[in-house]
Amino acid sequence: MRATQPVPAQPTRRRASLGRLAELSLERTGGTGVLLFEGRHWTSARLAEHASRLAGGLRGAGLRPGERVAVCMANCPEVGITYQAVWRAGAAVTPILFLLSETDLRHVLADSVSSFVVTTPDFLDKVLAAADGLPALRAVVLVGDEPEPPAARPRSRTTVLSFAELEEGTEAGLVDVAPSEMAALLYTGGTTGRARGVVLSHDNVAAAAWAARDSLLGEGSPTVLALPVSHSYGMIVSVLDTYAEAPVLTVLMRWFEPRRFLELLVEHGVPQVAVVPAMVRMILDQDLDRYDLSKLRRVISGSAPLSPEVVAEWSRRLPGVGLVEGYGCTEAAAIVTTVPPGRTRPGTVGVPAPGMEIRIRPLGADDEEGAGTGSTGSAGTGTGTGGQRVGEICLRGPAVMVGYWRDPEASALALRDGWLHTGDLGHLDADGFLRIAGRGKDLIIRGGFNVFPRDVEDAMREHPDVDDCAVVGRPDRRLGEEIVAFVCLRPGAASTAEDLLRFGRERLGPARYPREIRPLAAIPLTSMLKVDRRALRSLLADPVEAPDGSGPADVAGSAGSAEARQK
Repeated sequence: MRATQPVPAQPTRRRASLGRLAELSLERTGGTGVLLFEGRHWTSARLAEHASRLAGGLRGAGLRPGERVAVCMANCPEVGITYQAVWRAGAAVTPILFLLSETDLRHVLADSVSSFVVTTPDFLDKVLAAADGLPALRAVVLVGDEPEPPAARPRSRTTVLSFAELEEGTEAGLVDVAPSEMAALLYTGGTTGRARGVVLSHDNVAAAAWAARDSLLGEGSPTVLALPVSHSYGMIVSVLDTYAEAPVLTVLMRWFEPRRFLELLVEHGVPQVAVVPAMVRMILDQDLDRYDLSKLRRVISGSAPLSPEVVAEWSRRLPGVGLVEGYGCTEAAAIVTTVPPGRTRPGTVGVPAPGMEIRIRPLGADDEEGAGTGSTGSAGTGTGTGGQRVGEICLRGPAVMVGYWRDPEASALALRDGWLHTGDLGHLDADGFLRIAGRGKDLIIRGGFNVFPRDVEDAMREHPDVDDCAVVGRPDRRLGEEIVAFVCLRPGAASTAEDLLRFGRERLGPARYPREIRPLAAIPLTSMLKVDRRALRSLLADPVEAPDGSGPADVAGSAGSAEARQK
């Protein structure tokens, strides 16, 4: 099945570099848009002037068109200034989430062959340690004052330049590169192995911002941006006002703090805002009766799925505020679906974003049978709710990446026959709404039956004693894989593992309920605030065979295989 959303014909959508689009935006709005950060107001005209001067400073320090500049800092105006400066200089940005370990940071800096790293005093020591000895790196650019004199710093071979001094240079003219040139090199973690770079062109980033503008940007309406701008989703949201038809007020938070976030929503009368699921849970932990959220109409969540119980609690406590989910991936510039106002459908993540085409490739299909190769490679049953067949989500559109950085084999595998094969699983309903089933690499194949971890997690979270749950498969010699549920219990919970196993069987049936319950204090998350299934798998013991006889594992295994044969 296939669904497509046409690109609306509107005058501000044009192909150009991000630097040129920023100039056109200034001409259109008069540079009167405002960024508010920790009490300071920055007009878009002032931000543009700083970006132009920084571009001149970076070029004077040796930055050449086509090179990469890494950005590793928490949200602040200097992040956006750096992005625009780098694009104005004809180079590309490499956003790095500041939560990365020193080892992972060094991998990104080395693999991206970055020429400069822009950071703040909070992360200077980590950045210097990670950058030490990298031959391509010319300098670390420091925003703000050094925390200690250079002589007192740990010894480093890396030059440190002042961001403020680079900004004192002459404004630089625009190096207007082709829209097909690289604008951003974003690193995304896989199920296994090191993070790899996703090459996004100016066209890709601009197309994603354009596609999201109607659902995320209310013309002239204020918004609060608490997403990390160093993440693909946050980066796209941060450049939305490139397509604004009227001046926009953006309130930028250094990082998310739920009480302050709610206060800002009230103070500025924000009608809609973008978040990730971890933020939704923290909002629900607050005393919401203290806040007048009558102006808030819609909250758009992306980056990871929302659990049904969170959606239900939101609806109960904030009945006047719609909570909708979108879907995206770094390889498609973070925006794959959007939820147009008035077109919500519970349990789905919206319809294809403007210009995006979604096709579902059947599980186990040959290349010529679907949109390309899938990530599971095994035929089995995969059915979503409503009787729709679950398959791999494949994408085509102007926001789809150029490819993986310096990895032609991975690029050829992901980009085949004109489609991006995401490795995500889902199905489309008759109206083109997409429902996500999970990651193909996370799919558990137990006795020939496909089990989607999200289905098991959602069911287990319905137990009153379960606060959170994450499910992985462990190798099993007889059945191929067995289902293991890691659970976080609520304070004072009295349920035993046997109670939870019985509950799971009642909810999920003999083929899909977990055979092993493992308690955890907290579900591990990646730096992108997604469930870290690799960390969970590392907690599993060596493969364990089910015992002989008629114990629960044996009986369930037989039932599961029989059910798989019937499908």
